[in-house]
Amino acid sequence: MMKRRMILLGPPGAGKGTQAKIISALLGIPHISTGDILRDAVKSGSELGKKVKEIMERGDLVPDELMDRIVENRLKENDCRKGFILDGYPRTVKQAESLEKILENLNEKLDIVILVDVSEDDVVRRITNRRICPKCGKVYNLIVPDLRPNEDELCDLCKVKLIQRDDDKEETVRRRYRVYMESTSPLIEYYDKKGILERIDGKHQPEKVKEEILKVLEGNQI
Repeated sequence: MMKRRMILLGPPGAGKGTQAKIISALLGIPHISTGDILRDAVKSGSELGKKVKEIMERGDLVPDELMDRIVENRLKENDCRKGFILDGYPRTVKQAESLEKILENLNEKLDIVILVDVSEDDVVRRITNRRICPKCGKVYNLIVPDLRPNEDELCDLCKVKLIQRDDDKEETVRRRYRVYMESTSPLIEYYDKKGILERIDGKHQPEKVKEEILKVLEGNQI
């Protein structure tokens, strides 16, 4: 049986979100991303959601204790009974320890943690080639065959020049990568010591990365 309670780790630009959506559809389990559950909490209008809204409007990070409660509430929902894919949580060893307690209370445990490993230079190359249409918001990538515009740097739909977001410029991307490595390295070591961490080479095309993830989930050797 495929492992179904999992975490996806990887730097910005590793393609975690893409892979999580694919695996979620294949296994019939929810893809739980930090951004989505925070937005859902705010939309709910609950006391918890109101607190999150205040924090996000101030531009502050949601504290661990609050994040843990939101994740716990999400994991209690019916669609998580067969499993889940966590993306963006935990970010720290402290959060990982809290997750362990949450799962213990639900009589569950993590099956696997998959690290989609991509070098800094590969991340920079991918993200700096992202472009967006300033009119309709469609996202393109100049080096990904399925995401290239039909005409050089023009939106297929609006025929206007594509732009590069500030967040996608090299200096910003390199800074984000280093922050990720500093904060996540202890988490990688934490799960490695528990014997549930698997590394996937994320430099390949998405289809190849998906195949390698599925092999690992099935318990086969890559």
